[in-house]
Amino acid sequence: MIETCTDTALPADTAALKRLVTARHSCRAFKSAPVPRADIETMLGIAQQAASWCNSQPWQAIVTEGEATNRFRDALYAYAASNAWSDQANRPEAPDFAFPKQYVGIYKQRQRETGWALYESVGIAYGDRAASGKQMLENFRLFGAPHVMIVTSEDDLGVYGAIDCGAYVAHVMLAAESLGIATIAQAALAGCANFIRDWFDIPPHRRIVCGISFGYADPDHPANSFRTTRAAIGDVAHFVS
Repeated sequence: MIETCTDTALPADTAALKRLVTARHSCRAFKSAPVPRADIETMLGIAQQAASWCNSQPWQAIVTEGEATNRFRDALYAYAASNAWSDQANRPEAPDFAFPKQYVGIYKQRQRETGWALYESVGIAYGDRAASGKQMLENFRLFGAPHVMIVTSEDDLGVYGAIDCGAYVAHVMLAAESLGIATIAQAALAGCANFIRDWFDIPPHRRIVCGISFGYADPDHPANSFRTTRAAIGDVAHFVS
């Protein structure tokens, strides 16, 4: 777990930030109620302060509301379901930014722990590939969220544009948490880059980084009942004096 001072020893702003960072989690079941436009704009306004190389601010976001979300959800799910996306060993992924080559060592361990925690929460038995594939397809239902953001970067900026977009995504999710809005960042959507580009008429010089589904969490859904762990500071930070 993260090693920090107790909240009572922290400045008020630091304690508030810690509470937001700790409370934020990947929501995998949403209520259908929409988020007011004013709150979405507040969330985006805060996120716009994210740092970027040379202040390039490479991110652009498409945000769906109402029936636009439902039309996209239905089409995306149909596309994924008809293209073997539930077969985790043979998914036809075609992201604009290459996905990880592989997970090994501690990274594989963390990936497995997260997957097992999710499957256990929703009652999927170990080795039940049909059920785990069905759960994976929930990504393309947007987990029932009333909104989704598609985050893109400029092709000329390459991987560093994507890194800057990662900072923007983190700011979006923390701003959302401060407003009581639940989120989940979805690399799975980036695997359908060509479909998404065609659907939203995204120009070819914009590269799709990820999606963020958001709305209000369904606290009673079992998929929202677990939390992931974090490495200790000593495992990731190496001080040199």
